[in-house]
Amino acid sequence: MMLMLLPCKALANDEGDNLVAQADSLYAMQQYKEALAVAQKALPLTRGTDSEADCLNLLAIINIRLSDYMEAARYAKACYAIDKESGDPDIMSSSLNTLAAIYMGANQPKEAEQYVLKGIEMAEKASNPGRMAVLQAMASEVYHAQGNDKEALPYIEKAYDLDTQMGNEQRAMVRLAQKASVLIGLHRYQEAEETLQHVIPYLRQTSDLHSLGIALNKMGMTILSQDREKEAALYYREAANIFRQMGDPYNEVQAQRGLYECLWKNEPAEARRSLKRFETLKDSLYNNVSAETLARYNAEFGNEWLKIENHEQRRTKMWVILLASVLAMMVLVVWWLMRRRQQRQARINAELSSHISELSRKYDLLSEHYDHAIASSGERDESTELTASDREFLERAINTVNKLIHEGQPDANRLAEQMGMSLYQLRQRLTSITGDNPQEFISDIRMRKARHLLDKHPEMNVSEIATLCAYNDTPNFTRAFKKNFGLTPTQYLDQRKESKSKGL
Repeated sequence: MMLMLLPCKALANDEGDNLVAQADSLYAMQQYKEALAVAQKALPLTRGTDSEADCLNLLAIINIRLSDYMEAARYAKACYAIDKESGDPDIMSSSLNTLAAIYMGANQPKEAEQYVLKGIEMAEKASNPGRMAVLQAMASEVYHAQGNDKEALPYIEKAYDLDTQMGNEQRAMVRLAQKASVLIGLHRYQEAEETLQHVIPYLRQTSDLHSLGIALNKMGMTILSQDREKEAALYYREAANIFRQMGDPYNEVQAQRGLYECLWKNEPAEARRSLKRFETLKDSLYNNVSAETLARYNAEFGNEWLKIENHEQRRTKMWVILLASVLAMMVLVVWWLMRRRQQRQARINAELSSHISELSRKYDLLSEHYDHAIASSGERDESTELTASDREFLERAINTVNKLIHEGQPDANRLAEQMGMSLYQLRQRLTSITGDNPQEFISDIRMRKARHLLDKHPEMNVSEIATLCAYNDTPNFTRAFKKNFGLTPTQYLDQRKESKSKGL
């Protein structure tokens, strides 16, 4: 949705108001730098007048579009100070909403939290259910961006209830789609699927292809998490087609990534086409990444731009300004893109292997660890058998390492954190069972995974396998593999081919 200002009525004939109107017109034409210069010139001329808050608000909006969030926050805070003096909770809730949106755009959800909660308090005093619904949804996005989906859930449920009560059916469907994202974050996949089954048919009947495509992506993710690859592929494929037609590379890259995850085992040819498209889109996004570019992508499920209704509530102004909230998915996009750019892009591909736990042959790998632990102590007897507690611990550790490999962060500190132990406790327990310290344990699993992939999927290239094992680049992977097995991955493959040809 395009950020814009609604037409304003005739302004007073003083120079300051004329300049504000001129800046308003330039902004509507998306000439943001020119609008900024004019608005800055107008600001000192409006000091102490009823137009000052409107000019500050406009400057905040312009700076958002120019991706200068700190400058936007400075103007928005000045505007809020004026609104606070009015004592009107409705106006105050609007300005607080603006501040929360700015800090979300600046990837500072913790900072946004204080403003959105205060905004909810003011909206309650003003008895404004429309703004309350927007603020409740914003609060859910704030907590979702912080990874606190348990806290996010009641806020989005409240937003849904309010929009339903007001008869805003389409917005209520958007709230349900947002709720599905939170449920996915809580790993409540069945509930998320049921919610999206209600949302998707409704969106199919509307012209909102953007929201439909993202809902389809979410449905694919939900079903894939339940190991139903063929069903998930249907949703991802439809989403990819929608976003390709819309020219939306960010959302299409997610659909192509999901499609690859669904197909690479059973339909490798189509999977490779999806992977190729994924890489092309990914490179395009990296080459063109900027906050201004990303701002063109509406946030998850098309969340509405937040309204800043200054005109009527400030008595003398005839403006109604729409201030866009740069929503949580844009924050995630910036984080996702920049983080992987800094890590040489390769780590993105680790996310392509949602079923990497299957490839590791979890129970075979577990058995090998038992054998390793027993072999280190001599012959198998009752004293060398692992206890049920040790077996349970070791299986949980292996599963956790697989998860960390999938996330691209397989390190000892993360493993200890995920296991709910200190690093010292983890080292003591692992060493007593396997003889390996945590880093050796993780490295062993990565190498076994790599060898399994080479054995079962010789058609994959070494760089793909390196990425699936969470290595930043192929040379590091090659060195680690040779250190463990005495051969480079390529030499290992050649040796296997030679053995196979000799019938060994």
